[in-house]
Amino acid sequence: MRISGLKTWLGSEPALAGASEAVIAAPAVAAPQAKRWSKNRVAAVEALWGPGFTGPGGAKETLRLATPMGLTPSLTMLLLGGGLGGPAAAIATKFGAWVNSFEADAEMAAIAEQRRQADPGLRRVAVAGWDRDAPAFSPKSVHHAMSLEALRGAPFAPMLAAVAGALRPHGHIVVTELVAGGDAPGADREFAAWCRLENRLPELPRSEAVSAELTRQGFDVRVVEDLSDQHVAATLSGWRTAVKAMASRPRPDAAAACIFVTEAELWLLRVRLMRRFGFRLIRWHAIAVA
Repeated sequence: MRISGLKTWLGSEPALAGASEAVIAAPAVAAPQAKRWSKNRVAAVEALWGPGFTGPGGAKETLRLATPMGLTPSLTMLLLGGGLGGPAAAIATKFGAWVNSFEADAEMAAIAEQRRQADPGLRRVAVAGWDRDAPAFSPKSVHHAMSLEALRGAPFAPMLAAVAGALRPHGHIVVTELVAGGDAPGADREFAAWCRLENRLPELPRSEAVSAELTRQGFDVRVVEDLSDQHVAATLSGWRTAVKAMASRPRPDAAAACIFVTEAELWLLRVRLMRRFGFRLIRWHAIAVA
């Protein structure tokens, strides 16, 4: 698909009726040794969402989520889903807090660590990997915690238990995650392709189950917010803005254009599935009781 065609597609509601066969059939990586996060892909997503970010909202949304915690230079945060480093950098820069950023994707964690080492302004940020299936953090080591779509189908209970153990008394936790809505996708072909391309498991929790688990782990759930509409709007708006900007610049080479279009189709596939199956993006804000 040419950029001009993509521009028409993004502006057309019927275009969300299905993803292209090329995207559905695409493997998670091109070859056993291929990288998920090549320089071209990183450049494409950062042109869309901002330096260090791989999805809509960028620094503005990260800071909105973090602000109610009352972060200061004397406080520490455990951040899950640190991605390419943008969320940790935004929080440390804005609030001066110490941020321990954990990312399960080894490639993204490596990029974030390289950038952290190269930027003297990020001395309050630490980067590390983590295991979604067996999370473990130092006991009573941080004041607050945040998880930004970090689980991707992994079970909630082990993560919440590990974070609860890492928090000091009365620590805050903010969690954002996609949850199931209406009909289960089952063996749906588009859903299977999306899981493969997003490097996630097919299980989506129910919102009420996450709230119940937070309570079981000793948290007082203060906020449950549905971010779905603004997430979809930000996704489509971001791509329309990017395509408009590209139209006024020299045409990208074939490789860059291919990555850009593939990334666009992946995000539109997410929007399509949210609408088809009622998936929702939910934010929880809770406080440890003790």
